[in-house]
Amino acid sequence: MTSNPNELTIENSVLVLIDHQPWIALMVHSIDPGLMINNVAGLAQAAKNLGVPTILTTIGAKGSILVDPLFKEITEIFPDVTPIDRTSTHAWSHPEFRAAIDATGRKKLIMAGLVTEVCLAQSVLAALKEGYEVYFVPDCSGGGTVEAHEDAKTRMVQAGAKPIDWKAVTSEWAPDYTGPEREKLGDVWSRRGSGVGLLIDYVFAQVTAGLVPMPSFMSAPDKAGSGRAPTNGPTKTAATHSGQRN
Repeated sequence: MTSNPNELTIENSVLVLIDHQPWIALMVHSIDPGLMINNVAGLAQAAKNLGVPTILTTIGAKGSILVDPLFKEITEIFPDVTPIDRTSTHAWSHPEFRAAIDATGRKKLIMAGLVTEVCLAQSVLAALKEGYEVYFVPDCSGGGTVEAHEDAKTRMVQAGAKPIDWKAVTSEWAPDYTGPEREKLGDVWSRRGSGVGLLIDYVFAQVTAGLVPMPSFMSAPDKAGSGRAPTNGPTKTAATHSGQRN
Protein backbone atom coordinates (compact mmCIF):
# COMPACT_ATOMS: atom_id res chain seq x y z
CA MET A 1 0.00 0.00 0.00
CA THR A 2 1.51 3.34 -1.02
CA SER A 3 1.48 6.30 1.39
CA ASN A 4 -1.72 8.36 1.09
CA PRO A 5 -1.84 11.90 2.58
CA ASN A 6 -5.54 12.44 1.79
CA GLU A 7 -8.44 12.70 4.26
CA LEU A 8 -10.05 9.58 2.80
CA THR A 9 -7.91 6.48 2.47
CA ILE A 10 -8.51 2.81 1.79
CA GLU A 11 -7.61 2.09 5.41
CA ASN A 12 -9.91 4.61 7.13
CA SER A 13 -13.08 4.68 4.98
CA VAL A 14 -16.38 2.83 4.91
CA LEU A 15 -18.72 3.03 1.91
CA VAL A 16 -22.42 3.04 2.85
CA LEU A 17 -25.00 2.59 0.05
CA ILE A 18 -28.58 3.23 1.12
CA ASP A 19 -31.63 2.01 -0.83
CA HIS A 20 -30.39 2.01 -4.42
CA GLN A 21 -33.50 0.15 -5.59
CA PRO A 22 -35.52 0.34 -8.84
CA TRP A 23 -38.87 1.37 -7.35
CA ILE A 24 -37.29 4.09 -5.23
CA ALA A 25 -35.26 5.28 -8.22
CA LEU A 26 -38.53 5.94 -10.07
CA MET A 27 -39.09 8.80 -7.60
CA VAL A 28 -35.73 10.43 -8.43
CA HIS A 29 -35.93 13.58 -10.56
CA SER A 30 -32.82 15.51 -9.54
CA ILE A 31 -30.44 13.48 -11.72
CA ASP A 32 -30.82 11.26 -14.76
CA PRO A 33 -31.40 7.75 -13.31
CA GLY A 34 -29.04 6.14 -15.82
CA LEU A 35 -26.25 8.52 -14.85
CA MET A 36 -26.86 7.96 -11.15
CA ILE A 37 -26.81 4.17 -11.60
CA ASN A 38 -23.58 4.43 -13.60
CA ASN A 39 -21.98 6.56 -10.90
CA VAL A 40 -22.94 4.39 -7.94
CA ALA A 41 -21.84 1.27 -9.82
CA GLY A 42 -18.47 2.91 -10.45
CA LEU A 43 -18.08 3.84 -6.79
CA ALA A 44 -19.12 0.37 -5.65
CA GLN A 45 -16.71 -1.32 -8.05
CA ALA A 46 -13.85 0.91 -6.93
CA ALA A 47 -14.54 0.02 -3.30
CA LYS A 48 -14.64 -3.69 -4.17
CA ASN A 49 -11.40 -3.53 -6.15
CA LEU A 50 -9.57 -1.65 -3.41
CA GLY A 51 -10.96 -3.62 -0.48
CA VAL A 52 -12.86 -0.73 1.15
CA PRO A 53 -15.57 -2.07 3.51
CA THR A 54 -19.00 -1.58 1.91
CA ILE A 55 -22.34 -1.73 3.71
CA LEU A 56 -25.47 -2.31 1.65
CA THR A 57 -29.00 -1.65 2.88
CA THR A 58 -32.51 -1.66 1.42
CA ILE A 59 -35.96 -0.61 2.54
CA GLY A 60 -39.01 -2.76 1.94
CA ALA A 61 -37.17 -5.25 -0.24
CA LYS A 62 -38.66 -8.14 1.76
CA GLY A 63 -42.13 -8.73 3.13
CA SER A 64 -43.86 -6.08 1.03
CA ILE A 65 -46.37 -6.69 -1.77
CA LEU A 66 -43.72 -6.12 -4.42
CA VAL A 67 -40.06 -7.11 -4.46
CA ASP A 68 -37.60 -4.21 -4.75
CA PRO A 69 -34.00 -5.45 -4.75
CA LEU A 70 -30.81 -3.46 -5.11
CA PHE A 71 -29.80 -2.33 -8.58
CA LYS A 72 -28.42 -5.31 -10.48
CA GLU A 73 -25.30 -3.20 -11.16
CA ILE A 74 -24.56 -3.35 -7.42
CA THR A 75 -25.55 -6.97 -6.77
CA GLU A 76 -23.34 -8.07 -9.66
CA ILE A 77 -20.39 -6.47 -7.88
CA PHE A 78 -21.31 -8.00 -4.51
CA PRO A 79 -23.10 -11.24 -5.51
CA ASP A 80 -22.65 -12.93 -2.13
CA VAL A 81 -23.57 -9.96 0.08
CA THR A 82 -27.11 -9.85 1.45
CA PRO A 83 -28.20 -6.22 2.03
CA ILE A 84 -29.66 -5.26 5.40
CA ASP A 85 -33.38 -4.79 4.80
CA ARG A 86 -35.43 -2.37 6.91
CA THR A 87 -38.93 -1.06 7.37
CA SER A 88 -37.81 2.39 8.55
CA THR A 89 -36.48 5.24 6.42
CA HIS A 90 -33.97 5.90 9.23
CA ALA A 91 -31.28 3.29 8.54
CA TRP A 92 -29.12 4.52 11.43
CA SER A 93 -31.79 3.43 13.92
CA HIS A 94 -31.64 -0.17 12.68
CA PRO A 95 -29.48 -2.29 15.06
CA GLU A 96 -28.12 -4.57 12.33
CA PHE A 97 -27.09 -1.59 10.21
CA ARG A 98 -25.32 0.04 13.15
CA ALA A 99 -23.63 -3.23 14.05
CA ALA A 100 -22.24 -3.52 10.52
CA ILE A 101 -20.75 -0.03 10.75
CA ASP A 102 -19.37 -0.60 14.24
CA ALA A 103 -17.76 -3.86 13.09
CA THR A 104 -15.51 -1.96 10.66
CA GLY A 105 -13.91 0.03 13.48
CA ARG A 106 -13.78 3.07 11.22
CA LYS A 107 -15.11 6.61 11.71
CA LYS A 108 -15.07 8.05 8.17
CA LEU A 109 -18.29 7.22 6.35
CA ILE A 110 -18.82 7.77 2.63
CA MET A 111 -22.59 7.72 2.17
CA ALA A 112 -24.93 7.79 -0.82
CA GLY A 113 -28.59 6.93 -1.06
CA LEU A 114 -32.13 7.32 -2.32
CA VAL A 115 -33.80 9.57 -1.80
CA THR A 116 -31.44 12.32 -0.71
CA GLU A 117 -33.90 14.27 1.42
CA VAL A 118 -35.24 11.25 3.32
CA CYS A 119 -33.24 8.04 3.80
CA LEU A 120 -29.82 9.54 3.07
CA ALA A 121 -30.24 12.75 5.07
CA GLN A 122 -31.70 11.02 8.11
CA SER A 123 -28.74 8.65 8.49
CA VAL A 124 -26.13 11.29 7.63
CA LEU A 125 -27.46 13.62 10.33
CA ALA A 126 -27.65 10.80 12.87
CA ALA A 127 -24.10 9.64 12.15
CA LEU A 128 -22.78 13.18 12.59
CA LYS A 129 -24.47 13.45 15.98
CA GLU A 130 -22.65 10.31 17.11
CA GLY A 131 -19.24 11.67 16.15
CA TYR A 132 -18.70 10.08 12.76
CA GLU A 133 -17.06 12.05 9.97
CA VAL A 134 -19.46 11.88 7.02
CA TYR A 135 -18.81 12.46 3.34
CA PHE A 136 -21.92 12.22 1.16
CA VAL A 137 -21.86 11.59 -2.59
CA PRO A 138 -24.49 13.71 -4.41
CA ASP A 139 -23.93 12.23 -7.86
CA CYS A 140 -24.58 8.73 -6.48
CA SER A 141 -27.77 9.95 -4.80
CA GLY A 142 -31.02 11.52 -5.99
CA GLY A 143 -33.94 13.51 -4.68
CA GLY A 144 -37.60 13.64 -5.54
CA THR A 145 -37.02 17.09 -7.06
CA VAL A 146 -33.95 19.20 -7.74
CA GLU A 147 -35.03 21.54 -4.96
CA ALA A 148 -35.46 18.71 -2.45
CA HIS A 149 -32.04 17.29 -3.36
CA GLU A 150 -30.34 20.68 -3.02
CA ASP A 151 -32.13 21.51 0.24
CA ALA A 152 -31.02 18.18 1.69
CA LYS A 153 -27.43 18.82 0.61
CA THR A 154 -27.52 22.22 2.31
CA ARG A 155 -28.95 20.73 5.48
CA MET A 156 -26.28 18.02 5.63
CA VAL A 157 -23.46 20.49 4.94
CA GLN A 158 -24.72 22.85 7.63
CA ALA A 159 -24.65 19.93 10.06
CA GLY A 160 -21.02 19.18 9.20
CA ALA A 161 -21.13 16.61 6.38
CA LYS A 162 -18.85 17.05 3.39
CA PRO A 163 -20.05 16.67 -0.23
CA ILE A 164 -17.77 14.84 -2.66
CA ASP A 165 -18.41 13.27 -6.07
CA TRP A 166 -17.60 9.65 -6.81
CA LYS A 167 -14.53 10.27 -8.97
CA ALA A 168 -13.08 12.48 -6.24
CA VAL A 169 -13.62 9.67 -3.72
CA THR A 170 -11.73 7.18 -5.85
CA SER A 171 -8.97 9.71 -6.50
CA GLU A 172 -8.57 10.26 -2.75
CA TRP A 173 -8.35 6.51 -2.23
CA ALA A 174 -5.67 6.17 -4.92
CA PRO A 175 -3.87 9.49 -5.52
CA ASP A 176 -0.57 8.08 -6.82
CA TYR A 177 -0.64 7.41 -10.56
CA THR A 178 2.31 5.05 -10.14
CA GLY A 179 0.76 3.06 -7.30
CA PRO A 180 -0.88 -0.36 -7.47
CA GLU A 181 -4.12 1.09 -6.08
CA ARG A 182 -4.55 3.35 -9.11
CA GLU A 183 -3.95 0.38 -11.41
CA LYS A 184 -6.96 -1.35 -9.86
CA LEU A 185 -9.15 1.59 -10.91
CA GLY A 186 -8.29 1.62 -14.61
CA ASP A 187 -11.15 -0.62 -15.64
CA VAL A 188 -13.62 1.17 -13.36
CA TRP A 189 -12.87 4.54 -14.91
CA SER A 190 -12.85 3.11 -18.42
CA ARG A 191 -16.32 1.62 -18.00
CA ARG A 192 -17.94 4.21 -15.70
CA GLY A 193 -15.83 7.35 -15.94
CA SER A 194 -17.56 9.22 -18.79
CA GLY A 195 -14.98 11.77 -20.02
CA VAL A 196 -12.20 10.11 -18.05
CA GLY A 197 -13.21 6.79 -19.57
CA LEU A 198 -13.01 8.25 -23.07
CA LEU A 199 -9.50 9.51 -22.36
CA ILE A 200 -8.42 6.09 -21.05
CA ASP A 201 -9.92 4.33 -24.08
CA TYR A 202 -8.18 6.78 -26.42
CA VAL A 203 -4.80 6.22 -24.79
CA PHE A 204 -5.12 2.45 -24.99
CA ALA A 205 -6.22 2.65 -28.61
CA GLN A 206 -2.88 4.30 -29.37
CA VAL A 207 -1.06 1.59 -27.40
CA THR A 208 -2.94 -1.17 -29.23
CA ALA A 209 -2.11 0.43 -32.58
CA GLY A 210 1.57 0.45 -31.67
CA LEU A 211 1.83 4.23 -31.82
CA VAL A 212 2.96 4.68 -28.21
CA PRO A 213 4.28 2.31 -25.53
CA MET A 214 2.14 1.26 -22.58
CA PRO A 215 2.73 3.66 -19.66
CA SER A 216 4.68 1.82 -16.99
CA PHE A 217 2.14 2.63 -14.26
CA MET A 218 -0.99 1.55 -16.16
CA SER A 219 -2.60 -1.71 -17.25
CA ALA A 220 -5.20 -2.25 -19.93
CA PRO A 221 -8.85 -2.43 -18.84
CA ASP A 222 -10.41 -5.88 -18.97
CA LYS A 223 -12.76 -5.24 -21.89
CA ALA A 224 -13.69 -8.87 -22.39
CA GLY A 225 -13.99 -9.88 -18.78
CA SER A 226 -16.17 -9.02 -15.84
CA GLY A 227 -14.64 -5.62 -15.27
CA ARG A 228 -13.44 -6.63 -11.83
CA ALA A 229 -9.84 -6.04 -10.92
CA PRO A 230 -8.11 -8.49 -8.59
CA THR A 231 -8.67 -7.87 -4.89
CA ASN A 232 -6.74 -8.85 -1.82
CA GLY A 233 -9.41 -11.34 -0.87
CA PRO A 234 -11.17 -9.43 1.94
CA THR A 235 -13.82 -11.26 3.90
CA LYS A 236 -17.55 -10.50 3.72
CA THR A 237 -20.31 -10.51 6.27
CA ALA A 238 -24.01 -10.65 5.47
CA ALA A 239 -24.06 -6.91 4.85
CA THR A 240 -20.47 -5.80 4.55
CA HIS A 241 -17.62 -6.28 2.11
CA SER A 242 -14.74 -5.81 4.55
CA GLY A 243 -11.25 -4.55 3.95
CA GLN A 244 -8.50 -3.91 6.45
CA ARG A 245 -9.43 -2.29 9.73
CA ASN A 246 -7.55 0.48 11.51
